[in-house]
Amino acid sequence: MKRSRDRAASELFAALYPRLAGWCRRLVDDDETAHEIASEAFTRLWARWTSVDEPRGFLYVTAANLVRDHWRKLERERRAVRRVTAEVAVRPPPEQADPSVRLLVQSLPERLRVPILLHYYADMPIREVSVLTGRKEGTVKADLHAARELLRVHLRRSVDHTP
Repeated sequence: MKRSRDRAASELFAALYPRLAGWCRRLVDDDETAHEIASEAFTRLWARWTSVDEPRGFLYVTAANLVRDHWRKLERERRAVRRVTAEVAVRPPPEQADPSVRLLVQSLPERLRVPILLHYYADMPIREVSVLTGRKEGTVKADLHAARELLRVHLRRSVDHTP
């Protein structure tokens, strides 16, 4: 039993790790961090191996949460650096708007961010996003639409440099 469980886990790792790590890489812009996140997602899956019905979905949702945590940590670090810089500088330069889509996706509420990450960054169909998030397909479509609209507004503001 343990041997077949180990073999199944090994096969799953071989099949999914490269794509999961690549997906994480696109989200965090750092190979080492992406591999750490993908590895941690697999570690958490392994800890719950017998109770997880959908391993692929579990991995992507777990990785999405870890990416979010990573983004939050980076934002805390940026704020700390800005505070220190502001204290040192007599007059800090005005902050430029960052049109980076990744940062904009990061700023979305979780309800909108997770479907965007799963659908557009992990190439999951709406039906699968619906199953993984526990929401109806119509709700997922509405959330994706709302997220796209918010991103569109933020991108326009970034390009136009308007508040």
